[in-house]
Parts: sequence; C-alpha cells; structure tokens
Amino acid sequence: MGETATIPIIDISAQGADQAQVAKELVDAATEYGFVYVKNTGRDISAEQIENAFNVSRTLFKSPIEDKQRCTIEKNNQGWSGMHTETLDPKSQRMGDFKEGFNFGPFENGKATQPIPQSIEPHQAELAAFREACHELCRKLLLLFGIGLGVNPPDFFTKAHSPSQPSGSILRLLYYPPPSSPTTASAQPSDVRAGAHSDYGSVTLLFRLAGQAGLELLDPRTESWTPVPVSPPGTEADPAPPILVNIGDLLSYWTNGLLRSTVHRVTAATAAGVAGESTADPRYSLVFFCHPADATPLAPVPSERVRGFKGDASQLASRNPYAERKVLTASEHLQMRLRATYLQMYAEGEEKQQQQEETA
Repeated sequence: MGETATIPIIDISAQGADQAQVAKELVDAATEYGFVYVKNTGRDISAEQIENAFNVSRTLFKSPIEDKQRCTIEKNNQGWSGMHTETLDPKSQRMGDFKEGFNFGPFENGKATQPIPQSIEPHQAELAAFREACHELCRKLLLLFGIGLGVNPPDFFTKAHSPSQPSGSILRLLYYPPPSSPTTASAQPSDVRAGAHSDYGSVTLLFRLAGQAGLELLDPRTESWTPVPVSPPGTEADPAPPILVNIGDLLSYWTNGLLRSTVHRVTAATAAGVAGESTADPRYSLVFFCHPADATPLAPVPSERVRGFKGDASQLASRNPYAERKVLTASEHLQMRLRATYLQMYAEGEEKQQQQEETA
C-alpha cells in the first residue's frame, strides 16, 4: 500500500481540554493541510445519529427513479442530482461525476421545506436533528478558529453562521455505485467518481463508513494525490470513524488565504490505497456544507494575524480560483461556484429566459 495523508487528529470535546491549545492546533492544521480529523467520541454527534442518517441515505437512493426525478436539483442547490449531473472538474473530466446526490436545505418543525422522495418522509425528523447537530458542530469549530486566529471578537465567525438566518448551508447525501454496477459500465480507467475540486463554503463535515475507500487530497506540500483513510491509526476503537473537516473556499477567501482550501477528489482506483479499504463496494457518504448567512459581507476579518498574512496573489488564486479581491456577500460567492458546477442547468435556464424575452 502507498503512503496515506498525514492529517492531524484533534479531540475538540475532550473533558478538561485547554480551549486555547485546541484552537491553536485547529488553526495549525487548517493553515498547513486544510483538513483535520475531529475525533468522534459521540459528545457532539452520536454514533446512533450518524448510523441512522446512513440508513436513510440507503433508503433514499434505492427509491424509484421517478420518485427521485420529481425532486431534481434546482438553482437553490436543493434536490436530487443523478449520475453525471455534476462535473466538479470540467477542465479535466470527459463526462460528469459517477455519483448520485441529494441536497437538503433547511427543515422547519422537523419537516423538509422541499420535495423529497416518499420513501424517506417518515425520517424527516431524524434528518432535521442530524442537520442541526452538524450546524452546531460547525459553529463550535468556527468559534475555535476565531480564538486561534485572535479574531476580535472571537465569535465573529460564529455570529455570521446563525441558524436562524437564510444561508447556503446544505446537508448532502451521496451514493457512488460500485464499479460492477451497470451505471458505471461506461467508465474508463481515467474517470473519477467525483472530480477534483475544493469546497465552496466555510467548513465541511464529512462522515464516511469504515472500509470504503476513494477519497484523495492533493497534498499541498508534494502536489501529489494522497489517499485519506477513513479511520487513521488511533481511532479504530472509537464509536464511529472521525469526522473529516476541511476548509472551504469562502473561509479561505475571507482569511486572505491563510486558512487553506485543499483540492480533493473521489476515485475508483484500487492501487496504492489504504489497508482494509476497498472501492469494490458501493460508497456512501454524508456531507454538511456550512455557509454564512446569505447577506453576510465577506469584509476583512478583524484579526491581526489575518491582516498580516502576505500570501501572494498567485498563491491565493491557486487555493481559490473564483476569489476576487472585492467584498462579496456569502450568497454571491456561492452562486459563482454553483454556476461553474451545474453548467447545463444554468445554460438551459439562461436559454429559456432569452427565448421568453424574444417572444415578449
């Protein structure tokens, strides 16, 4: 087996832990790797909640195709995306990603506010509670980042991610068919399950199942693709695999590139992988993409360390190719990224609008 990513493992909820030291370790990991494992002992999100969410995901993706198509993703970034709908790396991919996804926006009173497959209607309260727990964990992480960066006030990021305000935050369920599936029969050795990309928002939480391989990151130190183990050494006996946290483009942009947004992908390759992990089976993952409230201006962060960071323009562009040095709102930043991902959906919408204008 080849070398795997060496990402720090941090317990942010250990009893009696020094909060300032935990914050420093998080910032160090975010500046060097852009990724960090958060040890999952069940204090923030229980193993039972995670297991239930994976069970709902299996039920959803087994739903009849007609039921899923009724919930097709729209420009609000909510709904179902079928095989090849997304193209996360349009410059390198010959076709779209080999995966299905379902994006959940906000829930109200334990109920989805968007069309969902009939098969998961009984499980809405479970998903709502899991989504809420993910958002609260992200806010806990953002407070620690504020402390570690010396932001004044330390809850600057946390306040910008209020759960009571509209935002682009999404709970996403993902399904990658196995290589033996008829839906992947057209795949070539060079194809990937999810193209190389960086995430769009502030922070991302990734939940994976033991034994399911595929995730790789572009190591910022070597510029080579490196597998990311589900359960790195020291976490095998925990109630659930650690939660993999990564910095998104928005937080990298907001901090002048100090916090690193690292490119990653999902492959179907079996060579040079992680011991005990395989791509031969279906792959499921749960992802929470945390975004600030839509109207949040991405103005300079009140931190001497952030203001003093002198990453050059080419370095910043490589970390966040969509960043421009002007004040955007969180919503504007997200829309730029979605337009690049869902090329066909946006092109069809613009064509339809043009036809309506011509016939008006």
